[in-house]
Amino acid sequence: MRANALLAIGGAFALSACATTAGADSASASDGDKSYDIAEVPFPSTYEPYPGTPTALVGATVYDGTGGVIENGVVLFSGGKVVGVAEELSTEGYTVVDGTGKFVTPGIIDIHSHLGDYPSPSVSAHADGNEATAPTTGDVWAEHSVWPQDPGFSRAMANGGITSLQILPGSANLIGGRTVTLKNVYSRTVQGMKFPGAPYGMKMACGENPKRVYGNRGRKPSTRMGNFAVNRQTWFDAIAYAEGDRKKRNLENETLAGVLDGEILVHNHCYRADEMALVMDMAKEMGYKVSTFHHAVEAYKIGDLLRENEVCSAIWADWYGFKMESYDGIPENGALLQQAGACVVIHSDDENGIQRLNQEAAKAQAAGARMGITIPDAEVISWITLNAAKAMGIDDMTGSLETGKMADVVLWNGDPLSVYSRPEKVWVDGALMFDAMDPKRKPVSDFELGQPGEGDVK
Repeated sequence: MRANALLAIGGAFALSACATTAGADSASASDGDKSYDIAEVPFPSTYEPYPGTPTALVGATVYDGTGGVIENGVVLFSGGKVVGVAEELSTEGYTVVDGTGKFVTPGIIDIHSHLGDYPSPSVSAHADGNEATAPTTGDVWAEHSVWPQDPGFSRAMANGGITSLQILPGSANLIGGRTVTLKNVYSRTVQGMKFPGAPYGMKMACGENPKRVYGNRGRKPSTRMGNFAVNRQTWFDAIAYAEGDRKKRNLENETLAGVLDGEILVHNHCYRADEMALVMDMAKEMGYKVSTFHHAVEAYKIGDLLRENEVCSAIWADWYGFKMESYDGIPENGALLQQAGACVVIHSDDENGIQRLNQEAAKAQAAGARMGITIPDAEVISWITLNAAKAMGIDDMTGSLETGKMADVVLWNGDPLSVYSRPEKVWVDGALMFDAMDPKRKPVSDFELGQPGEGDVK
């Protein structure tokens, strides 16, 4: 029993389910012009799926994540993969789960989380998400701060149906460092959670945060023009490195070169529309692409530009006004972006919000409806599933219920866009990781053992 082993070691989460021991993942080879083979990159994923059984979910309303909906559908998965999704399929050889009156979605994905880097309890000793010692710190990797025992991971699954999430450094710096994508499973190490095959991201930030942090120290940047000056010089230095001898190791420039090579995706914290437009121009100047603007409270003002540049907007439903650059945020942001044909993602940036991304998506949908923009429920589900996966570069593996993809699946006890609904069962790669009806499958962080209320989903 893996649960007993974990309890004995005291290193991760207590479970009552059996599982296999994780083994090292093999990384793909890099192009010959790189300074070293990517197979030698440190900290490779050691994730292996927990064991599952062939399962058939029958009778539920199925939102497949691509905008499709099947009433009274059948979802089959086996060997960790989706086998089929249709109105009628043979369930012979499968364990049948009756979903009558319930709903099925792909696993929910949070593109912007700091779980593990700012874990619970929220105390200064746990604050490991901002290396606020220089305006650019592309050499740091968020995974090196992730604490796998963070109780927030199990809360995100039990209350929010989260099966995958991207952990980013904070936004004190113009370049904050590498992000990491995790499978939301219980492991003693961050390597055991790393999503195999997911590309790295790189966190950038514009606007108030970096100019405030460093301006208050009497150093550059202290203005928005200073932000861009430091960014541009950093990129020019990285271009020189990328075009030169990469065997002379420089950890920050290696990350930036990875962006220039198209191997690392840029996730840019940015609020104001005018700055987003400037960042897209800077990206063209330097030869990289922005995958996603995060927070993006004014994205609705430039929906056409975002669509034309194929940049996603990861947004809150209605957070605004907590600082000047967020003052012009509106709850109709997501609906207006959808109407403009731009990519919409709902994110959390919060250990509590990650437990309710479904409700946040519903709020954004409702705001659109109030102004006359009708967005079908099945399309809204893509805001927290497939669109997030696309922006993170993992949509060929997860984010939708399509044959051959990872069996990351949530069975909801009601309409997932209702405030009254919550996950009943959650599968990750076909393994049942949470069951609200089975007390033995309510995960407990090792950190919580012995504390009052352990095992409560909270």
